[in-house]
Amino acid sequence: MRKVIGIGETVLDIIFKNDMPVNAVPGGSVFNGLISLARSGISTTFISETGNDRIGDRIVSFLKENGVDTSNVCRHKETKSPLSLAFLNDNNDAEYVFYKDHPHDRLEFTYPEVNADDVVMFGSFYAVNPVIRQQVSDFLQYAKSHGAIIYYDVNFRASHVNDVIKVTPNLLENLELADIVRGSNEDFMTLFGHNDADKVYRSDVSFYCRNFIYTQGAGPVELRAEGGVSRSYKVEPMETVSTVGAGDNFNAGIVYGMLHDGITRRRIAEGLSVAEWDKLIASGQRFAAECCKSIYNYIQAGV
Repeated sequence: MRKVIGIGETVLDIIFKNDMPVNAVPGGSVFNGLISLARSGISTTFISETGNDRIGDRIVSFLKENGVDTSNVCRHKETKSPLSLAFLNDNNDAEYVFYKDHPHDRLEFTYPEVNADDVVMFGSFYAVNPVIRQQVSDFLQYAKSHGAIIYYDVNFRASHVNDVIKVTPNLLENLELADIVRGSNEDFMTLFGHNDADKVYRSDVSFYCRNFIYTQGAGPVELRAEGGVSRSYKVEPMETVSTVGAGDNFNAGIVYGMLHDGITRRRIAEGLSVAEWDKLIASGQRFAAECCKSIYNYIQAGV
């Protein structure tokens, strides 16, 4: 059975509306996607770290409750688990503030089994963080050498704008390792100072990775892919409860679609058809929309 291996951060997301806390849920960019995939019946494994505190206990328990393999989640004895504060505006879009015990950043894990056409999901600042870069890079190289599909969500927050120059070599290596890259207009404005989909693809992505998905919140999803595929997909208007986790679940929907439709790394390299891409994007949009219907960061079980 094919599986999905995620590598990324864990946090406790505290969600505010009108400056009042309304929910506190385990989260993290890759974490959110893995929970939704596990709830959809996909075999999932998580490589991560958390503190040895009550928050860390809850995060690990939540992963296990949802069927995610936690064998490679490292518990640091003297580290506090990270917090993320998400402030929802009138449109239920979130502005984030992060609190992390950075001096204890490290990543210690045993490699999980990786087989051909398994999917590795990674992204956010965790994917370019210089402190753990060697461990992340080594695992990605290992997974690629074993035939895994590498899915990279850039997800670079404006809060890290002062780190752009320092982490650019890591970013470019990630783009080169990836079979599919997904990023938002906000990511690329922060990184490169422009956010036109065609310009981003031509100038910053296509040299490294030929398959690029560009999201714009409620704006159209743009696809530029191997074989000259160029598509634009409308995002249907909807009432949202929270957009926290929307992009993470879009990623989960793309990955779910690949496994559901039997799309292999070889097929991606050959160039997927327009019809195949259409189905994948629709799957991503469906997962994202389901996430936005609740105050939680993931789809509900059984959706």
